[in-house]
Amino acid sequence: MAAQSTSVASIYTASAQGHAVGVAAARPEAVAIIPQMGWQELTDEALIARYRAEAGQSSAEQYLNELFRRHHTKVARWCLSVTGDRESAADLAQEICVKAYQNLSYFKGQSKFSTWLYSITRNHCLNAVRSRASAPDMDSDELVMDTLPDVKDSPLASVERKQQADIARHLINETLEETEKAVFTMHFGEELPLDVITRMLNLTNASGAKAYLVSAKRKLDRAAKRWKARA
Repeated sequence: MAAQSTSVASIYTASAQGHAVGVAAARPEAVAIIPQMGWQELTDEALIARYRAEAGQSSAEQYLNELFRRHHTKVARWCLSVTGDRESAADLAQEICVKAYQNLSYFKGQSKFSTWLYSITRNHCLNAVRSRASAPDMDSDELVMDTLPDVKDSPLASVERKQQADIARHLINETLEETEKAVFTMHFGEELPLDVITRMLNLTNASGAKAYLVSAKRKLDRAAKRWKARA
């Protein structure tokens, strides 16, 4: 019989007299077949563990090749959703894989590798978009704070400024719907262009993120006026 690639564990009966029974004459009570697991079938985290265990050996690179082969397409799709340009997305995906490789030592296994890689992907893409676009003048809190009473210079100015920031965040959270809040925060807080936000949130309305931003500004303006009237 030709040698098989699987490891076979067999349990054989013994005679009443305690003599061993030959393999050819015995009928096994149970047979457990345990196939060898190929590296293609390993989890992401197991691939990393194998890579680290075999570091310095020629076999180690195959684990990383498989690791990034699994995720490259997903990374490229995410980049495309942010940039809207296939060529830019391909370049960013390559940069992200290189960055992940260079920083793999910082992956401690406290989360899934896919979660860790997604975080790198998101930050890299958003930084790329910000560097190519002109940043808005104010962040989300400052935009609302502009509608609130001015804080004059005084020893308590910094405390009052913080209080106004807290009020601004409260108005945003209490006044805006989820999509309006997301658009408002991504545009003024994360400095993303409206066309990028439209793609990232999969907005299908005619005006995309712009419509939600206009609505958010109107609601916040009314909310700020009501707050002033009560103050």
